[in-house]
Amino acid sequence: MDKAFTTTFAPSSTLRKAAARAALVGFQEPQHSLLSECFRQFGIEPIAINDNPADRLRKEKFEACVLELGKVKESEEVMEAARSSRSNSRCVIYGVGGSAQNAMRFSKYGINAMFHEPLERPAMLKLVRATRLLVLHEFRRYVRIPVMTEVSLIGDGRRTTATSIEMSSGGMSLKTVEDFSTGANVEISFALMTLPRVNLRAVVSWNKPKSVGVRFDPNDERRFKVKTWIDSYLEN
Repeated sequence: MDKAFTTTFAPSSTLRKAAARAALVGFQEPQHSLLSECFRQFGIEPIAINDNPADRLRKEKFEACVLELGKVKESEEVMEAARSSRSNSRCVIYGVGGSAQNAMRFSKYGINAMFHEPLERPAMLKLVRATRLLVLHEFRRYVRIPVMTEVSLIGDGRRTTATSIEMSSGGMSLKTVEDFSTGANVEISFALMTLPRVNLRAVVSWNKPKSVGVRFDPNDERRFKVKTWIDSYLEN
């Protein structure tokens, strides 16, 4: 996810009417201005929230929420408030700063994407562009869900821990330092938000530096649990 979002994206000069709101929690300048500019570029209205963020997320509707992962206690309170709120349980959560390992401590809240520090405008625009359809509720055009959770991966005689990047009903992409062979049979195990831990058979469908794609075994009926979760995510 890191390298995938580092290329320059040329923004449109046309202002678009805001169709969604993004809560920017506790940011100071210049981070706030950078984030605001990126979301406005795609018709998403940034809302600065500096006081009582957890209460705001319980009471107000937001399509996205952006928070600093370094502020562990406050960030966890906000994510808990959002995910337990009926109106914000499926809002797109963006983390700022920290590594994928840091984000794993919040795995149960389903962080969707990460802005890596130092914040750089081209990479930020690329990330918002890649996830905007979820924020704008154009779900039918988005068949993959960007979400970060810890995944146990067993195959090629190894057992390792990976991090999910994107997920669909047919497979998922993973960030891992291990090099798995294309075509290798693997077992994966993960839990996510309202999805209890699921174990699935899969096959490695592609292999890139520090990332792999796996395709769920079509004969493994446990994959329907993932499909049901994705359908629920898109419909709520």
